[in-house]
Amino acid sequence: MTNPPGPGNGEPPERGRPPKPAGPPNRGFPPRRTPPVPSESPTRHIPQPGRPQSTARDVPRPQQPGRPSGPPQPPPPPLGRPPQQPGLPPNPRAQQPDPAPHPHEQLTTRISIPTPPPPPADAPEKQKRAFFTNRTSLLLILLIVALVVVAVPIGAELYARHVASTKVANAVQCEVQDGSSVSFSPAPPVLWQYLTKDYSDISVQTSGNQVRTAKGMKVAFDIRDVKLSDGNNSQGTIGSLSGTVTWSTDGIKQSIQDAVPVLGAFVSGGVTTNPSDGTIALKGALDSATLKPQIVNNGLSLQVVDVTALGAKVSTATAQKYIDGLMAQATRNYPLGLHADSIKVTDSGVQAAFSTTNATIPSGGSQDPCLANL
Repeated sequence: MTNPPGPGNGEPPERGRPPKPAGPPNRGFPPRRTPPVPSESPTRHIPQPGRPQSTARDVPRPQQPGRPSGPPQPPPPPLGRPPQQPGLPPNPRAQQPDPAPHPHEQLTTRISIPTPPPPPADAPEKQKRAFFTNRTSLLLILLIVALVVVAVPIGAELYARHVASTKVANAVQCEVQDGSSVSFSPAPPVLWQYLTKDYSDISVQTSGNQVRTAKGMKVAFDIRDVKLSDGNNSQGTIGSLSGTVTWSTDGIKQSIQDAVPVLGAFVSGGVTTNPSDGTIALKGALDSATLKPQIVNNGLSLQVVDVTALGAKVSTATAQKYIDGLMAQATRNYPLGLHADSIKVTDSGVQAAFSTTNATIPSGGSQDPCLANL
């Protein structure tokens, strides 16, 4: 028996690879990795610039054991090159003259950047809509901010007017026992006047239902230069206050009927005025009375000129007593030193002017409870 030519496994040794050393089998260790089998494709020489090209044909690799034998397969022709005609030598690559190397020439790596896809056809329209949408949103935000900036001072101004008007209206209503409307000058703003406690001009007008016990009497007056301050028994000062009291003939008739019973029969026919002599005539069926408005004790008064009953004159003392009580409650003892300056008879009734200057507003309601909350 002859020894096998291989290293002991019965297989011929591989060409170009040294034989494996004999040794004991691997015990307790994983099997060694077998190197990958080299490709059977022929080896080709890649031409390099500056080196002579070899014209030798590619030498095929030796046949590996365990693989079927056969003639080596020629490599497929490169893409874009026509197939080789049988019987002709292989097409050698055309030799191009190598350019002279530049002393400072360096290899440049070109990186291909993918070309972005073209925008869709409606991209300009979308961009236009997005632009106008963003612009509209910005305009809305600016409009809201502007409205807030304008609304805050307007709201504060309206609140200040409401507070100041309510205080003045309550004081007037307490004095005259009638409703009233209050207005302020447009400049400066009431908010500024409210914060500084310095009011330049206030206008007040009552509803005209009554002034205390005088029916049909209406008061309208202006208050200027009001300065509020906490001091000794004072809430501030009023520079000037001037107003007009208007008493209609219907109001005179109703007031005399309610307050002067002895003259009730004299006004059953109505009340007429005579501006030429400044008198008021009360006429009934068989009776009559003549009254003359005057200023008494800084207030209005109706002086009884004569009273006629059944064609004969009677005493005026009793009628004067009732009329004085009526006028004292209606037009006297006004606060802040307010007093009557003038009085006149008009075609529609009686009109009187009242005023005061440099008046002190009492504090705490000690003198007048109606002014305690100013």
